[in-house]
Amino acid sequence: MKSIQGRLSLGLISVMVVVCVVLAQTSLWLFEVGLQRYLEAGLRNESENLLVALVRGPSGLQLDEHRLSAAYQRPYSGHYFRVDFEQGHWRSRSLWDLELPALEHVGLHANLELGTTGQSLLLLKTDYRKFGQAIEITVAQDYTPVKASFQRVQQFGLGLGLAALLVILVLQRVTVRRALRPLENVRKQIYQLQQGQRSQLDSEVPLELEPLVAQVNHLLAHTEDSLKRSRNALGNLGHAMKTPLAVLVSLTSNPQLDAYPALRNTLREQLAHIEQRLVRELNRARLSGDALPGARFDCDTELGGLLATLRMIHGDHLLLTSHVPSGLSLPWDREDILELLGNLLDNACKWADSEVRLTVDELEQGFYLLVEDDGPGIPESRREQVFSRGARLDEQITGHGLGLGIVRDIVEAWGGNLQLQASHLGGLQVRIDLPKASGLH
Repeated sequence: MKSIQGRLSLGLISVMVVVCVVLAQTSLWLFEVGLQRYLEAGLRNESENLLVALVRGPSGLQLDEHRLSAAYQRPYSGHYFRVDFEQGHWRSRSLWDLELPALEHVGLHANLELGTTGQSLLLLKTDYRKFGQAIEITVAQDYTPVKASFQRVQQFGLGLGLAALLVILVLQRVTVRRALRPLENVRKQIYQLQQGQRSQLDSEVPLELEPLVAQVNHLLAHTEDSLKRSRNALGNLGHAMKTPLAVLVSLTSNPQLDAYPALRNTLREQLAHIEQRLVRELNRARLSGDALPGARFDCDTELGGLLATLRMIHGDHLLLTSHVPSGLSLPWDREDILELLGNLLDNACKWADSEVRLTVDELEQGFYLLVEDDGPGIPESRREQVFSRGARLDEQITGHGLGLGIVRDIVEAWGGNLQLQASHLGGLQVRIDLPKASGLH
C-alpha cells in the first residue's frame, strides 16, 4: 500500500510540477510580450512625433528640434532616434558618439545592446513617405530598468508560485492519504485474517472497493466451507472404513487360511498399513481444528488444545509437557504448524513409555522446535538411512516414521532443517530449525 501511495504521490507531484513550470513560463512570456507591446505603442507614438517634426526647408527636409523631447538632448538618456532619408540622416544628440544597432527589418526588436553602456534597447524601425521621399525612422528606449523591474516581479512571482505549489503538494498528499485510507484499512483487515483475528472483511467500504471486498469474503467463505466439508468427508470415510477393515482383519484368523500362511501374513501386513494410514489421516483431521487458513500459530492459545486432544487419543498415562515462552507466536500458517506438531507429538506419544516433551523457542536467526520421548528411539546407524533421497520415514521405521514424511516436506518447504537425535529422556529427539525469513510475509 505504501508503495502504491508513494508512486501515486510521486506521479501527481511530477505532473503538478511540470504543469506549474509550464504555466509559470508561459505566463511570464505572455506578460513580457504584453509589456513589450505596450512599450511599442509608446515608441510608435515617438516615431510619429519625429515624422511630424520633419518639415520642408530651403535646402530640403529639416528636423524641427523645437518639437523634439528634451530626453533626446541628454547623452545616454535612454531615449534615442535615427532618421534616414535619401540626402542623409539625423540622429539624436543623446547617442553622443555611438550608433544604434543596424536593423534589417522593420518592426519591434528587443535585447539589443548600446555599445558599452550596458543599456539593453527596445527598438522600433518604421518606414514612412513624406514630401515624396522614403523616410526610415528608428526609435529606441532603454529597456534595462523595465527589465530589472520585470525580473523582480518574476522573482516575486516565482517565490509566490513555489509557496503555492508547496501548499498544493501538502494538500494533495493529505488528499491522497485520505483517498487511500479505505485501502489501508482493507490491508490491515487482511493482515488480521492472516493472524486469525477475524473471519471476513468489513463490508462497509467505499463503492469502488465493494466488488473487491465482496469477492474476497466470498472466497473466504467458500474456502472455509470447502475445508470443513473435506474434513467431515475424511472423518466420515475413515469411520466408514473402520468396520469393513475390522471384518477383514478378523477374516485373517479364519482356520481356512491355515493352509496358506504366506497369504495370511501378506493380508495382515497390508491391512496393518491401511489401518495405520487411516488412523494417521483421522488424527490429522482431528488436530487441524476449524480455524481459517492463513491464521498464525499462537502458542499460548493453540498448544493447550493440541495437547488435550493428544491425551484424549493416547490416554492419560502419558505426561505431556511443553516448554514455550509466554506470548510466543510462530509466523507460519496455523494449519501447517498444527499438522507439523500434531504428527511429531502423535508419533512420540505412540512410542513413549511415560513422557513426551515439547520445547519451542526463538533464536536470533529463527525458531527451533524439539519433540522428545522416553521410548526406544532410533539407532544412530539408521538415522541417515531414513533421510536418504526418495525415502519416506513412515516406510523406513515402523511406528516412528508414521507422519514424519509429512513433517519433512513441510520443513523443507520452509527452508528449515530436520534432525533426529538421541533424547535426554532416553528416546528420540526430533529437532527442527526454521529461519525467520521463510515465515514472514
